[in-house]
Amino acid sequence: MANSIVTYVEESYQELVNKVTWPSWKELQEASVLVFIASLIIAGLIFLMDYVFGVNPGEDVFWKGIIGFLYEYLL
Repeated sequence: MANSIVTYVEESYQELVNKVTWPSWKELQEASVLVFIASLIIAGLIFLMDYVFGVNPGEDVFWKGIIGFLYEYLL
């Protein structure tokens, strides 16, 4: 049992060192910037949807979203 665990760890280490292609520092930075920009865009879209549909407006807020407007108009 212990021998198979040691073999597994050794083979895993060899695969990580010799077979895995690791990104360069420049590629890692570019990917990080891309993820950061995509996260900002997605957060902005979610904020915009929340604003348009009036998710969790306060009672003293003028804009209650499309759903709030329809609710007040129809009732």
